[in-house]
This record gives sequence, C-alpha cells and structure tokens, in this order.
Amino acid sequence: MLHIEDTISAMEIGAKVERVDGRKLSYKDFVDRYLKNNLPVVLTDLMDGWQACTDWVTADGRPNIRFFADHFGKSMVQVADCCKRVFTDQKRVEMSVSEYTDYWLSISSTKCNKVANSNDGTESLLYLKDWHFVKEYPDYIAYTTPSFFVDDWLNLYLDSHRLHRDSDITQDKNETNCADYRFVYIGVKGTWTPLHADVFRSYSWSANVCGKKLWLLLPPSQCHLIFDRYEKSSVYDVYADISEKKFPGFKKAVWWECTQEHNEIIFVPSGWYHQVHNLVRTTTLLKHNYCEISLCKLPFPTFESICQRNLAANTGMNFYDFFVFISRFALANLVLLRDLKNEEGVVSHLRSTAYNALNNIRAIHLVASSMGSVEAFAEENLNSCSEENRIAYSEVKRIMEDLDFHDLCATLRVTLRAVCEGLHDYNVEIRPEKIDLAISSDFKIGNPLELVKLIENAFPDQFNILNACNIGFS
Repeated sequence: MLHIEDTISAMEIGAKVERVDGRKLSYKDFVDRYLKNNLPVVLTDLMDGWQACTDWVTADGRPNIRFFADHFGKSMVQVADCCKRVFTDQKRVEMSVSEYTDYWLSISSTKCNKVANSNDGTESLLYLKDWHFVKEYPDYIAYTTPSFFVDDWLNLYLDSHRLHRDSDITQDKNETNCADYRFVYIGVKGTWTPLHADVFRSYSWSANVCGKKLWLLLPPSQCHLIFDRYEKSSVYDVYADISEKKFPGFKKAVWWECTQEHNEIIFVPSGWYHQVHNLVRTTTLLKHNYCEISLCKLPFPTFESICQRNLAANTGMNFYDFFVFISRFALANLVLLRDLKNEEGVVSHLRSTAYNALNNIRAIHLVASSMGSVEAFAEENLNSCSEENRIAYSEVKRIMEDLDFHDLCATLRVTLRAVCEGLHDYNVEIRPEKIDLAISSDFKIGNPLELVKLIENAFPDQFNILNACNIGFS
C-alpha cells in the first residue's frame, strides 16, 4: 500500500462534503437538499446522550477497548486483514471480541504505521467489521436513530421477517448476512475499507463514536470511470498504482473528500462508490438505510437457480428475496393509506404521514416496473424460486393475515409519524397495539408486473395526494 499523502495529490478532488448542524436541519430540508439530490452530507451535533459515546470512549477521547472485552468479549465477529486481498474484498477471519481486543492492545501506533505502509503482505492489520451488535445485544441501547434515518425499510423488515426462504441456502449464511444491516466497526490506525458501493445500492449512514476517518467518494455519474475497459471489475484501492491500460478512465474521475471527526455522522447516498481509511484508532456505528430503494442491476447466467443461490449467499439477498421484501412494504404502505382515510380530522402529521407513504409506494412502483424485464422472473426461470418464497410474495390474503405483517404495518406507521414530527430522539422499538387488517382479497402477486398492477388498481391516481387515502383492493 502506498502512503495516502503521496497518492492523493495525483487524484482530482472536486468537492468537499458539506458539514451541517443536524439540530438546525428539518427532515424536509434533508430530503430536499440531500436525499432527493442524492448528495452526501456530514451531520454534526446529533450524538449527544448516546450511551456509546460514554461507554466506548475513555476520558482522553480514545476507544475504550477494555469495555468491549469486559462486556462483549465472548461474541464471535468477522475481522478483515487489510493487508491481504481475496478477490474483491479483504481476507476475513473469525475471532472473539476478546481475541481482537488482545490484538488491539498488543499493536502500537508505530507498528500500525509500519504495517500500513508495507507492500510485502507479510504483516497483518486487522479491522473488526460488520458486527451485528444491535441484533446480538438488543437491551444495550448504544445509540438513538436520528429522525432523518428512521424510515429504514430493510432493517424494519428484517426485525420481524426472515429474508431467505430457499432451503438450499445454508442457514448459517442467512444468519450472518441477513440478521440486519446495523453494524459496529472497530479499527486500529491504518485499517481501511476498499472502494465499493453499498449493498443493493442502498443509502447508508455512519456515526463516528471516536477517532477520525478519511472518506473519498465518487458520484454515480462517474462510477464508470473506476471500472476496467471490459466493465467487469472495479478499482480495489484508489491509493495503489492503478494501471492506466486496465483502467483507462480512472485519472479522469473527480472525487469528493471528507474527514469525519468523532461525534459526526456521514450520509452516503445511493450508488456512490467510496473508500474509507481510519487515520487514528476508530470505533464506528454504521447502519444501512433504505429511505428509498434502488434496483441493483446484475448480470444473470444461463443457470438461473445457481445464479440466485450464489447471489443470496454472496450479497445477502437474491431477486426473489428482494421481491418478497418490496411486495410486503408495498402492501404495508397501502394499508397505512387505507387506514388513514378512516381517521376523523386529517391533522397535519397524518397528512404528512400519508405523503411519505405515497412516496414509498411511488418508489416501489418504479422499481417493480423496472424488474419486469429481469430474467429471473421469466416464466421458464420461476421454477428456481422455492414454493415457500412464491407463497411469501404472491398470496395477498395470507400475507395480510400474518401477525408479523401486522407488526410491520404498525411499526411503519410509528416510523413515518416520527419522521414527520422530526423527533431526533425517536426509538423505533416503540410499537402501538395490533391493528385490524381483516381484508379479503384473492389477488395474487406472481411477478413484478402483477405488483405494479396491484398498486395501480389500488391507487390509480398515484400522484394525487388528496386521493391517497381513497384506495381499496380488487
């Protein structure tokens, strides 16, 4: 690996990520300025009162690594060796948190620098990544989700639903990849994450509890520049010696830069490639966020069933899992809109809730429309989808009688109301009583175009907010 300082001067930095006081930013302004425009932003002053900012940090501002050893030492975690590459990622090993903290305490800052700047690959520089901390320790409230990121579709869904239903995908992989998308990262100085875009092209946010991180980000409009001439593979490390012959567009890329300090949150929009380096020893909370959704366009080989199985094993979700996910969210948002029409006096927060649910449905309609031509849903390939998966997305009546679906609807309602009210201290675990969903419907959703049809039948004028609550099922 080269010195960052030696390489960054050869890269064109076109913009600095804007830094904004999160307390003075309304949800509407966040949506209008950053979410809709798909732009990154650093938000400050939103982490006051977080337990992680007290327990995980020593009096002199360093990571309290002994706290992790004492309280969570038996947890088994994935650790990346930042000096060893395996295909498009770093080599991963599994160890206990206690083993990782022993490593942390044994490695000095001098050795961190030596290993980070070495090119011989004989040393190891270890980075604890993708720790499903929230799922493993639900009673330890490390942080409070800022209201900007509460409308988190994927994690709301995974909190009450299985993602994989296909029996040929190993159960241990399901639990590892799909427990949730809320992570803790802990890294010594010099650890880093290779250039990548987030899973499923999701939006994400990352809160830096202590330490300092350098971010390089590339807008989606320029992402073709970091792929090889065959558009098969992307640059792994922007600070390495990049072959101009293999990556002819790389030097034309214009990057955005950001140094994230402690107690700052960065919002990473959909489709932005980014590479991140820990400039000092760092502890980070990261949570993938589905404010909206983007269809990840992936190539499919002839053997569709093999492709879908491998896609699920490697990324955590295949196209059939994804379709179950958006179908249930489409139904939940439609049910929410239907119920709002029965409430007397549509006060401001209810109207705002309806507006956000309407935007959710629009997004799902757009994605489902684009999935209509996906090869996985061709009639000859649907045989690779398990019967259990097919039932999970196709039988509307069964879905709407499922108690887990009731919970999803209730949580969605509370979530959207919290978004509208701008409650920065909102806790997504708060849930109202079960709601009545006694709706009879024989409509089946056999493929994405049938989901599109359901939305259009239920809500023919999808752009008219005044009619948003006048919907029904046919």
